[in-house]
Amino acid sequence: RKLGKLTIKYNRKDLQRWLDLEEWVDARLQELYQYPVKVPGPEIDLEDLLDVPNEEQKLKLQEILHECSSPTEDFITELLSRLKGLRRITNPQK
Repeated sequence: RKLGKLTIKYNRKDLQRWLDLEEWVDARLQELYQYPVKVPGPEIDLEDLLDVPNEEQKLKLQEILHECSSPTEDFITELLSRLKGLRRITNPQK
């Protein structure tokens, strides 16, 4: 018996939005923490943020960024606004 093929389609616009957002987060974290390029900062899992209710997203981000000496309020506000309307990419369209 032959196995059937499964084709998974990803929406390129959604993938590009994720990539753009991840690059923006990385750049902003480097600015906030003033790390050299090679040193990793705190890790922010965007999909994890989408799993929690909107009210808890800000609290979760504040918890992740609690050690940052720079003000993080603008970063958190901008990230939360960019997360609105973002779709998960782990469940591709079939």
